[in-house]
Amino acid sequence: MKRVKITVLKTTLDRELAAEYGAEGLGACPMLREGQVFYGDYAKPEGFCDEAWKAIYQYVFALAHGAGDGLFYYGDWIRKPGVAIVSCNDGLRPVIFKLEATEEEAAMEDDQLLQ
Repeated sequence: MKRVKITVLKTTLDRELAAEYGAEGLGACPMLREGQVFYGDYAKPEGFCDEAWKAIYQYVFALAHGAGDGLFYYGDWIRKPGVAIVSCNDGLRPVIFKLEATEEEAAMEDDQLLQ
């Protein structure tokens, strides 16, 4: 299993939806910032947003297990092998991520190898 590089490309705010539905003073995601880099494989990286992880982990898992050798979804989504552009599921202030398969092996703890 390989590690996957997770880069925060954008933090956004849909001003129209936030004005109608958001709490007073709502801004872009306070947990993540553009340019941050994390590495993931089978587990959420330390310091990564729980909700964002739930939204992207299936792509991280797929890339960690070789899905990056080809193109996702029959080649009609992303043109670069080993890359996925995904977002968290916050409809008012989604964060956009770039996921990249690496050649670096994931380090598994002894107790995870036994499971």
